[in-house]
Amino acid sequence: MIGPCLIVGAGFFGAVCARELTDAGIRCRVIEKRDHIGGNCYTRTHEDVGCHEHVYGPHIFHTDSRPVWSYVTRLAEFNSFINRPRVWYRDRLYSFPVNLLTLYQLFGVRTPAEAESVLQQKRQPQADQSNVEGWCLANLGEEIYETFIRGYTWKQWNRPPAELPADIIRRVPVRLTCDDNYYQDKFQGIPIGGYTAIFERLFEGIPVDLQIDFFEDRESWLDRYPLVIYTGPVDAFFDLEFGALEYRSLRFEREFLDVRDFQGNAVVNYTELEVPWTRIVEHKHFNADLSRERTLITKEFPADWAPGLEPYYPVNTDENVERFKKYRRRIQECEGKIVFGGRLAEYRYYDMDEVIEEALGTVKSLLGK
Repeated sequence: MIGPCLIVGAGFFGAVCARELTDAGIRCRVIEKRDHIGGNCYTRTHEDVGCHEHVYGPHIFHTDSRPVWSYVTRLAEFNSFINRPRVWYRDRLYSFPVNLLTLYQLFGVRTPAEAESVLQQKRQPQADQSNVEGWCLANLGEEIYETFIRGYTWKQWNRPPAELPADIIRRVPVRLTCDDNYYQDKFQGIPIGGYTAIFERLFEGIPVDLQIDFFEDRESWLDRYPLVIYTGPVDAFFDLEFGALEYRSLRFEREFLDVRDFQGNAVVNYTELEVPWTRIVEHKHFNADLSRERTLITKEFPADWAPGLEPYYPVNTDENVERFKKYRRRIQECEGKIVFGGRLAEYRYYDMDEVIEEALGTVKSLLGK
């Protein structure tokens, strides 16, 4: 039997590990730097609006994994929310992701055959398709690139798309049907009651200390616990030995409005480069309660990361990838004593279902199952 375990971070990776290890008879303690549990999935309730605010941006749960879906639905009941974002570009509203209706709005086509014919005409051969701009022009054409991708991507990453790897855009769907369901996963929804309630259930009976900075007493924590599960930034753990890994951050502006419905949809992307925010989220649409005469919207602004800000998105340039490889070798040296897990510790963008699956697998490995 492994000894007592310290878990650093109260997001999904830490919470699932804490629950599963505790249920296996292992004493766990959780410390969290923020003043709440739930990591970036944290939600808070606004009774006067009748909604749960996704404080760190919208989180729509989606997965093709039946075991993961079974796991989360034991913790909460989920609604049937489907993510159908819209795009606002130059005073026009578009269906998104790009589908047959979008192509009708752009080009007037009405059938899949007409859409494919127009796309073939619009595609522009490119010698270099390794970057976002080259790939988009070659595969989608200039109108789709300009309307949906160029400005949004530039704002998100603070770099011209021609300087960004094409991998970040290849997963954006383009469909020749009227299917505007952004995710194609079998299971989708948002927990009724918000995400925070899930974390409260995961942490039942487990001591969780908030506003504790692991690094202020790191050596003491490591000495006191034979096993540590660490979910914070990997470069910080190793004192930036190989330099800082690069991230993009976000800034949110919240506004309560005395209207029943502001934009008619949960998420509207603003893709013009001149508009400083990338999207507006109207939270009441996540649970479809339009009965209140007030609403809450959040404007989302991409930002350069700096100490004190939340690191959201790893910047996967060649330099950062090579730097993380060095940190990964240091992680391997800690095997048996420290487990690194989650988006910050592994320097990758995780969907929620992937984090849960990874955490469950980690616990099985620790327990020798």
